[in-house]
Amino acid sequence: MCVRRCVITVGDLGEFGAVSRISGRLPQGATVLLGPGDDAAMVRAPDGRVVVSTDLLLEGRHFRRDWSSGYDVGRKAAAQNLADVAAMGAVPTSIVVGLGMPADLPVEWLDALADGFRDECAVVGASVVGGDIARGDLVVIGVTALGDLGGRAPVTRSGARPGQVVAVAGRLGYAAAGLALLESGWPPSHPSEQSRAEARSPGPSRVEGMSFSPRREALWEAVAAHRRPCPPYSSGPEAAELGASAMLDVSDGLLQDLGHIAVASGVRVELDPAAFVVGEPVAAAAELLGADPLDWVLSGGEDHALAAVFPAGVALPSPWRIVGHVVAGQGVHVRGREIGHAGWDHFA
Repeated sequence: MCVRRCVITVGDLGEFGAVSRISGRLPQGATVLLGPGDDAAMVRAPDGRVVVSTDLLLEGRHFRRDWSSGYDVGRKAAAQNLADVAAMGAVPTSIVVGLGMPADLPVEWLDALADGFRDECAVVGASVVGGDIARGDLVVIGVTALGDLGGRAPVTRSGARPGQVVAVAGRLGYAAAGLALLESGWPPSHPSEQSRAEARSPGPSRVEGMSFSPRREALWEAVAAHRRPCPPYSSGPEAAELGASAMLDVSDGLLQDLGHIAVASGVRVELDPAAFVVGEPVAAAAELLGADPLDWVLSGGEDHALAAVFPAGVALPSPWRIVGHVVAGQGVHVRGREIGHAGWDHFA
């Protein structure tokens, strides 16, 4: 008999119990012909071609369980893969998930993780169609996303040409600002609704021993952006329809990622710092921490915005905004600004 509240773990369920529990939380969409339960899934490919992308998330490297809930991690893991598909000009259709986890992982965390996958996929009408699980010392998540081009040509990184314009869609700098806040000790408690309500209550906050009354809602938005990105999924296929010649997902920082386009296309990208919008959450975090917000906008990763190159003169709808242009040469240059740290290095 439990004196305290019993915590059911993944080890209590066993492999097949965990698989069954996850599968029961994952509805299947119209593109799925055969979902979880067999050796492989089967999904429709109306275009006849399939766009495929895969990513890994490692506990302690890409997320921390004391900073992010299972639901946050599920949303984030799905989002970064779905955004890669959108960056090719495709519509995401499904994902499969490989999951390593310790036996003492609470089942509640696993449930929340599955719900996060489900809800992020629902944003684009995709489904979680299968995967695999194994025991490990830490939580390790591998996601493979599939997408359909709908008859469009894929938008690669190698199509940029001198005379074209560079535009971005989505938020920049938010996730980096949120990470900096968490690393500084703000907020001081676990990301529960109760702690969030307490953090919103009147009164000073203390970061690195300094009493300060920040714009709490803006700061919470930055932290939320680190936990759960909000990619502009529909802007990817839209950019393809508008004639984008090159495009990618901004996962490791705008300067570093545009550098991939510059190398692949053999061109130079010139950016205008005055063209960037510094969001209120980014500005509030920079004010609190004494940082330059434009550093986060240019070099911060994990917002999963989209950056694309378009022919000059194309009328771009919101949320696309022009931030620079393409010229002959090499590399990425920001007008009037020295570039130091350019983005995320997975082996740094």
